[in-house]
Amino acid sequence: MTAHLLAIDQGTTGSTALVVSLEGKTLGRSTVEFPQHFPQPGWVEHDSREIWQSVRASVDGALGSAKLDRSRIAAIGITNQRETTLLWDRASGKAIANAIVWQCRRTAGICDELKKAGHAPKVHEKTGLVLDAYFSGTKIAWLLDNVPGARERASRGELAFGTIDTFLVHQLTGGAVHVTDVTNASRTLCMNLARAEWDPEMCALFRVPPSVLPRIAGSAEEVGRTKGVGFLPDGIPITGIAGDQQAALFGQACFDEGDAKCTYGTGAFALMNIGDRPTLSTNGLITTVAWRVAGKTTYALEGSSFIAGAAVQWLRDGLGLIKSASEIEALARSVDSSETIAFVPALAGLGAPYWDQGARGLISGITRGTKAGHLARATLEGIAFQVNDLLRAMTIDARRPIRRLRVDGGAAANDLLMQFQTDIAEVPIDRPAELESTGRGAAMLAGVGAGLCTPDAARKMLHITKTFEPRMSGPERSKHLGKWEDAVKRARTR
Repeated sequence: MTAHLLAIDQGTTGSTALVVSLEGKTLGRSTVEFPQHFPQPGWVEHDSREIWQSVRASVDGALGSAKLDRSRIAAIGITNQRETTLLWDRASGKAIANAIVWQCRRTAGICDELKKAGHAPKVHEKTGLVLDAYFSGTKIAWLLDNVPGARERASRGELAFGTIDTFLVHQLTGGAVHVTDVTNASRTLCMNLARAEWDPEMCALFRVPPSVLPRIAGSAEEVGRTKGVGFLPDGIPITGIAGDQQAALFGQACFDEGDAKCTYGTGAFALMNIGDRPTLSTNGLITTVAWRVAGKTTYALEGSSFIAGAAVQWLRDGLGLIKSASEIEALARSVDSSETIAFVPALAGLGAPYWDQGARGLISGITRGTKAGHLARATLEGIAFQVNDLLRAMTIDARRPIRRLRVDGGAAANDLLMQFQTDIAEVPIDRPAELESTGRGAAMLAGVGAGLCTPDAARKMLHITKTFEPRMSGPERSKHLGKWEDAVKRARTR
């Protein structure tokens, strides 16, 4: 009987399930969105029950579209929004509060205080990360301090922390397993990057009791088996776990040092494989674990822009300029250029390489002649400018140029965005036939972890269908970059 892989891609706005053959063909797919909760300005939360319901519905939908008997699932791979933080009761499995989402800025003040106290260099040295509310450490502390009785319950061993991968494994195994993988652990501010272990000094700094932390596993190994979930048979091994951006790097077959990809989703995330040494950035990037397979840890440089596709969603939901995200390209093409308009989409502060928690979104250069098309085009350009900042920092840190950039994510389907990206970055862009690199990477890690395939199988599954080449003149590029740099300065002025 032919074996198939189930990939669960639990993202920021929805959950996607993919049924994938061992040859890399997607046989079934389903995405189910779930609500976002904004209790205060700058706060973003998820209800774990709504996440789990969306996962269940997406798995049912994918298996239904694949017309696949559930008993033919050989292994499960999980990929997830990474820094989003959840605490639950070990006995009941019930969350003690909504999850704090990676975009949430409620702990920015905590990070500022730690910076003022001089802790940033040590945090960067040990974790590869920067002191920012983006990461999980301060979120864990906030929940323990603000949910009544939580810190006392944690000290008694009653509470468990997890990023969403940990929560899903807990749910899928009937509460039997409390585990995370090394890629997700590397996003918490609590893991020693070089040793891939929880770091006592960092846990103490962020006031995270070790009793709440899960075991750290590799990215391609069996961590547990399904039990009592109802919509899947008992006994299916869970053999692949990776954070969404690391899964995409794996799914894009970026296995060689210097290979790079960018995922254009809610945010934009550029990663470069830097091999088996965790080189620290001096240009505002972070160093993270790419994956650990067969006992070997591979590292990556990463730059994160918090807002990419979310800027298009804002044009749709906040301003009503478009009815669906897919309409933005046609609207942007209704004008020949963005003219004087620049849009810095710092709607949740600025991520790498600036790490400015106080920056705010800014639209500059508006005139009487400004039309919706100019704003649409400036939005796409703002996404590309942010990514270009990441790529420039990456080439300096890695001391090597990026030969080609592989792209994925929903916004990578936008030809206008991709052409402007290659023009402004002066780097050729390869776009694969399937933009589901995240889910494909999770499926391939599951296949490797189950002993059903090798990492090289991912190379054969990558089918590049379009390449974008730079064609912008030097003077025009300089003009664009000057407009962007001026707008960023204004966005950062407080």
